[in-house]
Amino acid sequence: MKRVWIEDLGNFVGEEVEIRGWLFNKRSAGKVRFLIVRDGTGFLQVVMVKSDLPPEVFNLYDEVTYEDAVVVRGVVRKDKRAPGGYELQMTDLKIHSKVLETYPIPKVRPENIPDIGKLFKFRHLWIRSRKQWATLRIRDEVERAIQDFFASRKFVRFDPPIFTPSSVEGTTTLFPVPYFEEGEVYLTQSGQLYLEAGAMALGKVYSFGPTFRAEKSRTRRHLTEFWMVEPEVAWATLEDIMELAEDLVVYIVERVLENRRTELEILNRDISKLEAVKKPFPRITYDEAVRILMEEKEKGRDIDFRYGEDFGSDEETVISERYDRPVMITHYPRTIKPFYMKPDPDDPTKVLCVDVIAPEGYGEIIGGSQREDDYEALLRRIREENLPEEEYSWYLDLRKYGSVPHSGFGLGVERTVAWLAGASHVREVIPFARTPDRVRP
Repeated sequence: MKRVWIEDLGNFVGEEVEIRGWLFNKRSAGKVRFLIVRDGTGFLQVVMVKSDLPPEVFNLYDEVTYEDAVVVRGVVRKDKRAPGGYELQMTDLKIHSKVLETYPIPKVRPENIPDIGKLFKFRHLWIRSRKQWATLRIRDEVERAIQDFFASRKFVRFDPPIFTPSSVEGTTTLFPVPYFEEGEVYLTQSGQLYLEAGAMALGKVYSFGPTFRAEKSRTRRHLTEFWMVEPEVAWATLEDIMELAEDLVVYIVERVLENRRTELEILNRDISKLEAVKKPFPRITYDEAVRILMEEKEKGRDIDFRYGEDFGSDEETVISERYDRPVMITHYPRTIKPFYMKPDPDDPTKVLCVDVIAPEGYGEIIGGSQREDDYEALLRRIREENLPEEEYSWYLDLRKYGSVPHSGFGLGVERTVAWLAGASHVREVIPFARTPDRVRP
């Protein structure tokens, strides 16, 4: 008998097959009983009809319990009412292994036990639930879409180091690590500086990997360990990189809508809001964004913001409410952005940068800029910031030997997935979240 995966059942209608998985749920209607079996690729309704089964098989219903490992055999039937659109008319059931203790996550949870915070203690088991399963499959689609997008545009994947001797986004959020005779180094905040070297060698590059920020932030948008994709392009201006970012976001959304409809439905996601994500994205300057905030403040909104500050999550939410798709905010004040961003030639108090703010209050998903390509200007900025010049000597070399305009951005995977999945917190869209108060399991 052919062993198949639940996601492939549509190819075997009318055939007898074998499914190997775990019992997710069950219910009885007298002489007809139902098992919900999951195998990692989907959830399957298995129908047990008393008259069709030997008594010893039918009575296994009373013995089998949540998360027992089972082998189920039966005939595949099409049924729109069943999970996934197919069900299995059982011919045989074997319990491969029994759980050793009562499953610690009840199938029906009272509001008070266990709450979401307590569920993270059982994260290794919680990811088996339907909503977490759906969320992680959406994450998988996002990650594959990202790689397909850059491969289709002939970008070269370029893997920067995890250990770095210096900061990219500021020294206050670095995780120090002892490193042999070198003393203290740090877990990377971003691969950007190394990617700039890659762009000068390979033209169009991107990295895709974990990054680390030692921020004691406990908002729904922050993790201490998260994943980021970072493209960097030689001869690219801010306008070029904004168009690339726009194309990437639209491509990701289209892929999720195309391939993860079932998962979005499980999460009760309003798909119409994702279908509205089309080009072009609205583009506003920092000054225009500030005017939006002031207008909302005049209407009575509680907004505590001063010109020259960076936007926090509350401000980003207020700005995004005006749009049905991501909004691009450009030309932030030079004083609140990193040293490597190129000043605007028309207004040196601003830099050639862009933040992409997701709708529905999910905040910044992309941050990027045109990089400073002038050696003397970059050196002055490093000195102004009191950065260790010797640690950036190799980075300055990129401006000594054939410097050209170049630009790039970073897209946060978790924030993007949280937006697409409609998740309440980024900790639910990564298999095992790392936050200031959680490093286990």
